[in-house]
Amino acid sequence: MAVSAPPDIVERNTPTSTELFTGFLFLGLIGFGGVLPLARRMVVEERRWLSGEEFTDLLGLCQFLPGGNIINMSVAIGLKFRGVIGAFAALLGLIAAPTVIVIALGMLYDRFYDDAHVRHLFAGLAAAAAGLLVSMAIKIVLPLRRKPAAIAIAALCFLAIAVLRLPLLPTMLVLAPLSILLTWRLQS
Repeated sequence: MAVSAPPDIVERNTPTSTELFTGFLFLGLIGFGGVLPLARRMVVEERRWLSGEEFTDLLGLCQFLPGGNIINMSVAIGLKFRGVIGAFAALLGLIAAPTVIVIALGMLYDRFYDDAHVRHLFAGLAAAAAGLLVSMAIKIVLPLRRKPAAIAIAALCFLAIAVLRLPLLPTMLVLAPLSILLTWRLQS
């Protein structure tokens, strides 16, 4: 009888700098406006560079750091596997194609911004991005289901920011140390 590994344990693949570049280039091309759900699928499910829990932990760190989450994520993953060269390869892969696309779209939008079809196109893109965000949130929460303290901190954060409309920075300055302290106390 074969024994299967628990779902959180994955056979890890270590990417080369070229694989980091092409993986994040692909993300930059297909994930315009909603990259995090696609990044998770690529990094965890398809390429198996990280486990779901590792991705969630790294995303938490990347959200706390200044800058865009996916940009921070590409640099962190590149650093983890290939050092500074890997971080540069992943970051360049992520931003190269979208930069060219944004410039081209900006030129087109400047030319046709009065057209109703263009306005409807952007409304549809916004709805698709919202759906991807909800999908990612569900996948991010799943590894936390066995960690009630983490769920409580996430719920407090949602309540403070989304419901009570408290500013993000003070909320994070209170909840991040609380989360670290709580995790440390529960593991000791």
